[in-house]
Order: sequence, then C-alpha cells, then structure tokens
Amino acid sequence: MKKSSLRALVVITATAAASGALAQDAAAGKTSFNKCLACHAIGDGAKNKVGPQLNGLDGRKSGAASDYNYSDANKNSGITWNKDQFLDYIKDPKAKIPNTKMAFAGIKNENEANDLWAFIAQYDKDGKTK
Repeated sequence: MKKSSLRALVVITATAAASGALAQDAAAGKTSFNKCLACHAIGDGAKNKVGPQLNGLDGRKSGAASDYNYSDANKNSGITWNKDQFLDYIKDPKAKIPNTKMAFAGIKNENEANDLWAFIAQYDKDGKTK
C-alpha cells in the first residue's frame, strides 16, 4: 500500500512539475516574441504585418497564411511547420529558406527558441490558446 501511494505521489508531482514548466516556457516565449512584434502578430485579432500573422503555425504549410504575399522561396519550401522545423528555421531563417523575405538574424539560443515555440504553438488558427 505504501509503495503504490508513493508511486502515485511521484507521478502526480512529476505531472504538475511538467505542466508548470510548459507554462513557464510559454511565458518566457512571450517575452522572446517581443523580437518578432515589429513584423508578426499572434493571438485574437492578429493581422498580417510586414510578416504573416502566426496563429495556427503548428501544422500549417509554409506560405499558407491567407492574404499574405510570400516569397516564392517560402511558398515552395515544402515545409509544414512543427517544433523541429521551427527550431531549425529560427536559428538562421535565410539558411533554412534561402531567398526568403524574412530579414531576421535568428535566435541562436536553444532555450530561448524552445520557449518561443511554446508560446507560438499554443495559439490555434483563430488566435485562441489551446
């Protein structure tokens, strides 16, 4: 009885810690997103700016945000955005998609990039948090 109670407590504690870490990552990602705000919007009512709005990015094909004029390089990249694609892209956008219009040096810090993805990925296509 004591062993099963201890195991249950460990599982509950680990789950709570993981949930807290995810929320903390998204919060840190929101701060990192400030670097993106000049060109991109996200959340309720987000509109395209110099760059496309980023609602629903997770699972979206590159070059597919409506009413945004993408470069041919971006439209023809064949990328479907997910965490791995985003992390590879955000460290050096022009290396991942040569001839993209995105003029951003990238985020080299892996923790910051992961936090940024946690923030972006929480938004569905309508700008609501999942």
